[in-house]
Amino acid sequence: MTRTTDSVRRSRGLLTGYFFGLGMIMAVWGARMPAVQQAAHLSTAQLSLVLLAAALGMVAGLQAGGRLTRPERLPVLLTCGAAGLAGCLALLGRCDSLPSLLAAALAFGITHGVLDVAANSAAVRCQNAYGRPIMSSLHAAYSLGALAGAALAAVTAHTTHRTLFLTTGLILAGAALAATPATRTLTGTDQPPAPTGQDETGVSLPSTKLWLLGALAAASLLGEGAAADWAAVHLHSLDASAAVSAAAFALYSAAMAAGRLTGDRLTATFGPAAVVRAGAVLAAAGLTTGVLASTTSVALAGWALFGLGLSTTVPCLISAAGVGGPGAVATVAVTGYLGLLAGPALIGAIASITTLPTALLLPALLAATVAALAHRALEKPTP
Repeated sequence: MTRTTDSVRRSRGLLTGYFFGLGMIMAVWGARMPAVQQAAHLSTAQLSLVLLAAALGMVAGLQAGGRLTRPERLPVLLTCGAAGLAGCLALLGRCDSLPSLLAAALAFGITHGVLDVAANSAAVRCQNAYGRPIMSSLHAAYSLGALAGAALAAVTAHTTHRTLFLTTGLILAGAALAATPATRTLTGTDQPPAPTGQDETGVSLPSTKLWLLGALAAASLLGEGAAADWAAVHLHSLDASAAVSAAAFALYSAAMAAGRLTGDRLTATFGPAAVVRAGAVLAAAGLTTGVLASTTSVALAGWALFGLGLSTTVPCLISAAGVGGPGAVATVAVTGYLGLLAGPALIGAIASITTLPTALLLPALLAATVAALAHRALEKPTP
């Protein structure tokens, strides 16, 4: 084993930790949202303002991350972004009024966005050094971190959210700071910055392809938002129990994590376009069958297949955007997260004038669109 290989493997392990921690923080924050609302005596509308502040902060952070991220700056952005996000989580636990929550949520979103771009940009460089796909496994670490965060929030339900946020924040901030020496030697940070719109090989990323990657990311993340906000509601509409209804998103998340753990091997064998196309077809077919079914077992299977099918889409799209550098990664991320944020509300609006199963055909249709355009979006650019 060469020293280069050792360095790349250490970098992959380090980035796995960053993605895992990011997923854990977001899950802990989301799982204890009712406690945050109760502690600050917020109405539903006021809580929506807090979530909007976090979303706006994230969009700003993604854009700032795209401008700030350079190879030599990645260690600082990763360390400060991770420690800052963990610190914001701890701060959110101390807020007991709407103004303080709005300010803390805005800061939380900004640091999240900066860390997201830095982590994905570092992952692209590490993947290039590795010589084979690893992006899917890194995103699997995020999914596993989210599952761990949700489980942690569940088993500590008897404690206050302040204690959970503070403890989680301090531990993860400490871990990020302790990893500073290793982060400074992250693979790829010693490479010179590439010209705008190009990678180190001089391959350009046309703007039309960049926006196509963003549109497909938005379509995929709209599906993730639909699963998070509407899967349990869909099962409940089929007269499922509360436990079975909650299992819908759990199955979706577990299937997505499993798909991402095997996604790199599939991508290396068949290529990203073929893997995304086949997965999107599976997602569209699974969700369509699930939402049109009248039995809970078929509905649960449909949501699981939807998660499995979508599992490799975003990692492959981010990898393709990485050709254009951090700015391209940020553009695809911003566009994608717009789908994640707007999707649940759009589905709710459609359901209000039709039915929920009809509205849930939208993410299935978008998955089919991803399948149709996968080859065009993920074909390799020519020098």
